[in-house]
Amino acid sequence: MIKISPSLLSADFSNLSSEIERIKDHADYIHFDVMDGHFVPNLTIGPMIIQSVRGKTGLPFDVHLMIANPDPYLKTYADSGADILTVHAETCPTLYRTLSSIRSLGKKAGLALNPATPLAFAENVLEVLDLLLIMTVDPGFGAQSFIKSSLPKIQKAKELIKKADHLIELEVDGGIHPETAPLVKEAGATVLVAGSAVFSSHDDPKTAIQKLRG
Repeated sequence: MIKISPSLLSADFSNLSSEIERIKDHADYIHFDVMDGHFVPNLTIGPMIIQSVRGKTGLPFDVHLMIANPDPYLKTYADSGADILTVHAETCPTLYRTLSSIRSLGKKAGLALNPATPLAFAENVLEVLDLLLIMTVDPGFGAQSFIKSSLPKIQKAKELIKKADHLIELEVDGGIHPETAPLVKEAGATVLVAGSAVFSSHDDPKTAIQKLRG
């Protein structure tokens, strides 16, 4: 069954505990978009926010580090309560080492690729990879339009991760809503990140998540 990782970027930041309460019985992960204002043109949350809500649910925390030079901060985010730490290929000159470091902290290692970043970046790190995140928008803001030309890339990513000798989740993030979710699922995605489709939908979060699952 497809997994849903609601992004708190679209939640009510004045009451994150309540927002998590609304989704915790229906989601599979909780997605945190960490933005630094350097790699992406926005500032969002840091480790203190993640730590403050760690006790609100046992769901895995899916922490997406959209930050320049993530290596010095891996342990900080691991200690804050992350279960999955995803870094961007565009920010990691020693990618194999970075992913290995995440695993050495006892966390699952994720790799994110922007829409224009080739899938080739993932080919030589499959053995230290637990999650491959294909961005279907350029990161930095929520509620962007889905880039449909990303679908062939998702299909190729599905074939690539079959070469690994362990499970690698194929996550898709960007413009995911009930109309685009079937497209990325058909292309091979196993995890969908959705923000506004869950928290800003006219439906309650439970119904919104059910619609995304299909």
